[in-house]
Amino acid sequence: MRRVLVLLLPDVHLLDLSGPAQVFHSAAEQGAQYALTFCAAQPQVRSAQGLTLSDLAPLPQVQPGDLILVPGVQIGAVNHLPTLLDSGTRDWLQASAGHGVEVAAVCAGALALGEAQLLVGRRCTTHWSLTGLLQKRHPSARVLDNVLFVQDRGVTTSAGIASGIDLALSLVEAEHGPLLTARVARDLVVYLRRSGEHAQASIYLEYRTHLHAGVHRVQDWLVAHPAQRTSLTDLARVAGMSARHLARSFKSATGLTVLDYQQRLRLELARDLLQDPRLTLDAVADRSGFGDARALRRVWRKHFGAPPSKHRSQA
Repeated sequence: MRRVLVLLLPDVHLLDLSGPAQVFHSAAEQGAQYALTFCAAQPQVRSAQGLTLSDLAPLPQVQPGDLILVPGVQIGAVNHLPTLLDSGTRDWLQASAGHGVEVAAVCAGALALGEAQLLVGRRCTTHWSLTGLLQKRHPSARVLDNVLFVQDRGVTTSAGIASGIDLALSLVEAEHGPLLTARVARDLVVYLRRSGEHAQASIYLEYRTHLHAGVHRVQDWLVAHPAQRTSLTDLARVAGMSARHLARSFKSATGLTVLDYQQRLRLELARDLLQDPRLTLDAVADRSGFGDARALRRVWRKHFGAPPSKHRSQA
């Protein structure tokens, strides 16, 4: 069981808190081993929206494998506050980081991580209106603009508000894979912009905003078996409909044909596998369902306009 310790600060933003918390809660409902603990330096905290959160746990002793999540606070107040953390919370956060403990912050929560000296030499981000302030207060941090979230050596920061959901989904995907994460995202009726540093969305979670149960079943099956050869008739059995009905329904729900979707899944997997320099191009092609390097090169060049070797050299 992995504990998610949600650190609540005064004037916490409710969406910064509830969005990521719901992701981990929904992941637990899907079978992931997460246990949420809401903690603070005091037993109750008043949110930026005026709702008081009570019965909060005291700051706990952390354990290897814990995740500390710091939601943001009201943005308008940050500029007028010399510090977000009292000395006890700052010392706890600083002492807890590392040693197998992961830390994540949403929006203005990044400034709290800076006060705990957790951003020294790290790439990070925050809400677009606070990036200048974050860099000014913590000049040793490498603050990035125009990204959704950044992960650097066990510390993840996000741009703010709704992007906290993207951050949480990315953490779930890293630990439990794309299939479970796709189910969580579908339950929340959201999709993941796969990396905060990439403009493209993840094919694993893109094209999931529809509500067609049969098409979702086929997408789940294709995500779980990207390299397996199958026919439209086989997939129709998964969906519980005829092959012709599946073809029409899939295109209507996603905007892609089944073959196009499967091909994009395989390209996404191949792109991940190319990060491993130990794998030959033939091995990458075999594991991702293309069969051989020649087929992978042909499809890759058609889709990306360059050979896969160029992507590998830039990885």
